[in-house]
Amino acid sequence: MLRKLLILVVGLAAIGGGAFYVLTIPRTLAATDLPDHKADLANGETMFWAGGCESCHAAVDAKGEDLKKLGGGRSLATPFGTFHVPNISSDKEHGIGAWSTLDFVNAMKMGIGPGGTHLYPAFPYTSYQRMKIEDLIDLKGYLDTLPAVASVVPPHDLPFPFSVRRGLGLWQLLYVDGKTLAPDPKATAPINRGAYLVEGPGHCGECHTPRNLIGGRQASLSLAGGPAPEGDGHIPNITPDEATGIGRWSPDEIVQALSTGFTPHFDALGGDMAAVVQNIGHLTAEDQNAMADYLKAIPPINNPKPQK
Repeated sequence: MLRKLLILVVGLAAIGGGAFYVLTIPRTLAATDLPDHKADLANGETMFWAGGCESCHAAVDAKGEDLKKLGGGRSLATPFGTFHVPNISSDKEHGIGAWSTLDFVNAMKMGIGPGGTHLYPAFPYTSYQRMKIEDLIDLKGYLDTLPAVASVVPPHDLPFPFSVRRGLGLWQLLYVDGKTLAPDPKATAPINRGAYLVEGPGHCGECHTPRNLIGGRQASLSLAGGPAPEGDGHIPNITPDEATGIGRWSPDEIVQALSTGFTPHFDALGGDMAAVVQNIGHLTAEDQNAMADYLKAIPPINNPKPQK
């Protein structure tokens, strides 16, 4: 009887292990999926600022041109453990200088690094996946022109089971499809541009959308605010709800807040938003206005900030 039970347990374990292996196989794009596109470095720089690359990957106290030295090293404390922001400079040994364009596109759209490594979604590829491949090619071309930084970043400090990268394959089945954001045929061109910037490179929903117990964004509360992903605090509602969001703000006031850091109530945007403001300040007025138009056009969601 004991022998039969042991055989059953081993058999079930083998079946479970096989299913886990199959379900977590890295899903990637092939070279044939990339368009014949020469990198536009000017647009690559636009995507760099829209994507806030320096906000995480530059040194904490970086200013001016040092913002383009992407040696990583910051630590992000989260409920799942501490993530150490990687070096994404053009250094071929410590950064991503040796990555091919296909490697980069797969990281951004599929959450898979070279060699089939599952990347943790502290890197916001769930938003970057909405970007056009052409824009990603432009961004990679621009990143390759930035300084190489020979800095070594320690591995993430995560407890079991989060330390098992392969398990991310199951999470990615739920939240990663690699699809580019499709324009809304009923929306204006500026609103569609704003949607692309906010939902794609801008990855605003990564902070302004609350998450569930497994770290997935709650789509029904998109951009409606929630607990800060890192540390204490609350991220505000940026939907056009008049009671709990920014519904009383005009498009011009939204642009002012995004580009200068000052709200209509004469408050200053602080914390991580200070870096966001710095990045958006590099975008054209047309793109800033497009982002504001989109935020005014999305459905309002009443989501009050919890009382302490």
